[in-house]
Amino acid sequence: MLDIQFLPFTELETERLLLRRVDGNDVDQVFKLRSDPETMKFIPRPLVANKEEAMEHIRMIEDKVLSGEGINWAITLKGDPKLLGIIGHYRIKPEHHRAEIGYMLDPDHQGKGIITEAIKPVLAYGFDHMKLHSIEAIIDPRNIGSALVLEKNGFVREAHLRENEFFDGRFLDTVIYSLLKRNFKP
Repeated sequence: MLDIQFLPFTELETERLLLRRVDGNDVDQVFKLRSDPETMKFIPRPLVANKEEAMEHIRMIEDKVLSGEGINWAITLKGDPKLLGIIGHYRIKPEHHRAEIGYMLDPDHQGKGIITEAIKPVLAYGFDHMKLHSIEAIIDPRNIGSALVLEKNGFVREAHLRENEFFDGRFLDTVIYSLLKRNFKP
């Protein structure tokens, strides 16, 4: 079984991006993301209703880092600390050397290759630092943009599960993608 530790916290960089720790200064942007029906339309989680709930979400992210249960990064442009989105590993299964990757991005910044760029160092961190064997992504089948990002990064569609999640009074389908370490091309 893996023994995963996230401290000291590692910032990640790409050509345009700095992926840093999410903190209390991000509360306005986290509130904007998590309360926006457009941003959350493919994420079956309740919308946050106020900034206190956004701050609770930030505390939950930090608690998972401290406990080794998950890690998320604020996606920012280099030279600008404003959080544009969040990306990270969660639902970690150390006994299976596997984790799930998830991400969200402000709609104003979608379609600019930001998630495609941000996912690369997060995958490398998962395989190199966390010593994962595989990383999965579970998405809404209607989320074509996310499917394209995953496929560009070497993920393979493994399954389409019909009505396997119940949220907001209805059953939802999910699609599972995965990437094995041996197929990862940094």
